[in-house]
Amino acid sequence: MDSPIVNRRDLDFLLYELLHVEQLTARERYAEHSRETFDAAIETAHRVAVDYLYPHNRKADLNEPEFDGQRVTTIPEVKQALAIYCDTGLIAAGQDFERGGMQLPATVAQACTAIAKGANVGTFGYIGLTVAATNLILAHGSDEQIERYTPHMLSGRFFGTMCLSEPQAGSSLGDLRTRATPQADGTYRIQGNKIFISGGDHELSENIVHMVLARLPDAPAGVKGISLFIVPKYLVHDDGSLGRRNDVQLAGLIHKMGYRGTTSTMLNFGENDDCVGYLVGKPGDGLKCMFHMMNEARIGVGLGAVMLGYGGYLHARNYAMERRQGRAPGDKDPTSPQRLLVEHTDVRRMLLAQKSYVEGGLALGLYCATLVDDERTHPDASVRGDAARKLAILTPIIKSWPSDYCLRANDLAIQVLGGYGYTREYPVEQYYRDNRLNPIHEGTHGIQAMDLLGRKVRQEDGAAFRCLIDTMRASADAVDENGPASMAGHAAALRRALDTLCDTTQALGTVAATGDQERYLANASYYLDMTGHIVMAWLWLRQGATAAGADAATDEDQAFYLGKLAACRYFFHVELPKIYHLAELLRQVEDTPLTTDPAWL
Repeated sequence: MDSPIVNRRDLDFLLYELLHVEQLTARERYAEHSRETFDAAIETAHRVAVDYLYPHNRKADLNEPEFDGQRVTTIPEVKQALAIYCDTGLIAAGQDFERGGMQLPATVAQACTAIAKGANVGTFGYIGLTVAATNLILAHGSDEQIERYTPHMLSGRFFGTMCLSEPQAGSSLGDLRTRATPQADGTYRIQGNKIFISGGDHELSENIVHMVLARLPDAPAGVKGISLFIVPKYLVHDDGSLGRRNDVQLAGLIHKMGYRGTTSTMLNFGENDDCVGYLVGKPGDGLKCMFHMMNEARIGVGLGAVMLGYGGYLHARNYAMERRQGRAPGDKDPTSPQRLLVEHTDVRRMLLAQKSYVEGGLALGLYCATLVDDERTHPDASVRGDAARKLAILTPIIKSWPSDYCLRANDLAIQVLGGYGYTREYPVEQYYRDNRLNPIHEGTHGIQAMDLLGRKVRQEDGAAFRCLIDTMRASADAVDENGPASMAGHAAALRRALDTLCDTTQALGTVAATGDQERYLANASYYLDMTGHIVMAWLWLRQGATAAGADAATDEDQAFYLGKLAACRYFFHVELPKIYHLAELLRQVEDTPLTTDPAWL
């Protein structure tokens, strides 16, 4: 295969033909860039991914980090790959030139990130957490905190983490108990326990900057009593040199079924009453600040899920095009040549499903990145506002829809390979194990669904919901007005689906008006699935319309565009109709889970 990570032709199609990212160079922030500089960054990311990240993906899976009671050790290839990634400047791809970054648009930076995630999600985890922690400090930290930590994080000298979950709290952050006691010198003493902290300890960088949620002594109960603190593994002097070891102790490593290359840790803060922390933002604003990192991480989780699904799809497709097995249903001659797997209709069905999920998911991730660019840099304030609204309502969808359906793509990839797919000699079983974490990571599917239906749909009296609906309707209207005619049926199908979504949302609003939140949110997961499928149909309509109107200069181009049209047709014919069953369940408020007594289970 040309690349084991991503179809570069597909990536170019999404960036330049569908999303037109080259137009961003007309904006002042990106004026020094061109398609050539965008391509150079993507090619650098792909080269680093193929040469340094992908080769040890399997080895890191088979040789997990180990803790001897003093130090955590990883295979040497992990540190080498991370150093090379940082040395290229890719860790700071989206940062300002003044901070040593490339000042790339978020869309191009996310494309680079996607390639790295697809190559080795376990090793890249350290980078992803560091970038998110850096952006959090840049957004909410003091000038002194920004100066003390972020240059070293953007160079890869320090790595970062986010420390939220605790053994007794899990996803219910309002129940966390970690304490922060003010000191006379303006610092805080942190004391408590955190669990499932990715990258929480290692020897891959000089220092680790933990972003820790904790409570002040007089803080109220619940989420309003949470504050945010920087807690470094080693204290940092004014000149950037390291001081003494902070009182942060590794209690042990957690062994997961996937993501084995990333240390998953239990951390104890303040075992010796000497863990120093530094308040970020105002007291009580911890969760508000941390959402900056959490939302970025949620988009990253969705994109990572896409790329794991994408890698599995590429391997399954290429295997099916090389492996011969069986004959046509009507061929009863045992001496006739065996067929390629891809010639069997059911195998093509499974590959089409994978293609529709992963190429659609990548379109969603990159589209969300264009919203980040528009929110930050569009000259029209109204466009900036609409971009922020659409990004807010799409965040739970980009996190959860790919985490579900690209995992299904991995399941189908195993099925295409048959018995071989279930063995460790082929990579598709690892893709599945790695991807299985993503429906849990950064808020479970159910939590994201409740966020979508319980908060995002209702915010600003439904302004974000209406903005997204209007955007999708506009694409259907554009097909009706300007063609291509071959997409007219799909445009009509999308319009019917949008009407159903609006009617269903309105019907649920009457349930919400009763004040019975538990009943209103009982089927929130169905609502996320339905909305996610409609968003995906919209993106496939756009991809299909773009492909149908494109000029194919070569046979290879023609095959590519016809593949897009086939996946578009598959999604509209097979996947989109599923929303009507979900809509019926939502309208009638299907209450079997709600009314089932726990004793019956």
